[in-house]
Amino acid sequence: MSEKPRLIYFNGRGRMESVRWLLAAARVEFEEIFLDTREQYVKLIKDGSLMFQQVPLVEIDGMKMVQTRAILSYIAGKYNLYGKDLKERAFIDMYVEGITDLMHMILMFPFSPPEAKEKNLALITERATHRYFPVFEKALKQHGQDFLVGNQVSWADIQLMEVILAVEEKTPAVLLAFPQLQAFKTRMSNMPAIKKFLQPGSPRKPPPDDHYVSTVLKVLAEE
Repeated sequence: MSEKPRLIYFNGRGRMESVRWLLAAARVEFEEIFLDTREQYVKLIKDGSLMFQQVPLVEIDGMKMVQTRAILSYIAGKYNLYGKDLKERAFIDMYVEGITDLMHMILMFPFSPPEAKEKNLALITERATHRYFPVFEKALKQHGQDFLVGNQVSWADIQLMEVILAVEEKTPAVLLAFPQLQAFKTRMSNMPAIKKFLQPGSPRKPPPDDHYVSTVLKVLAEE
């Protein structure tokens, strides 16, 4: 039996949370090592574990994988979450790239200065409701299936579910005008692997707080 994937990152969501979601959806158990000190991070760099001196780092199948997109596409391909052919993969890639753009805004929000938080929150809500969610509402309606691409769950569905919940945490009524996305959220929430991941005690991380922000800034601080 192969070893469990090992995820090396901060004890919080950040760029690793999408990896946790994807592994959970694939029913893959994993281990985590949390970075709490600058020394841990520097050691990873000196050991040659971080190709571009950045985390996340995922040790899987004998590889030390960095760069979030590369990690996610490998996991998606390995666990049959990346479509059945090249055309399906192209659509999954397009959807994932769009979701990632919105998710980047959410990832950076906790690091906003206090005076910018209200403006940045309004921008996240505006982009979600006017640029991104309408695309997925239309895609689900036109496709006529339970999922975005083909007739089975894919990486795109998992990341869409993640971003829906992340935006809802900030703007609870954000799906009010999107009946297809409401139904999609219900379907995804009831999938056994996702349902388990959404339960208390799972590897899913809570929304970032001040302690998470200060830890990230401390570990990554230039000397």
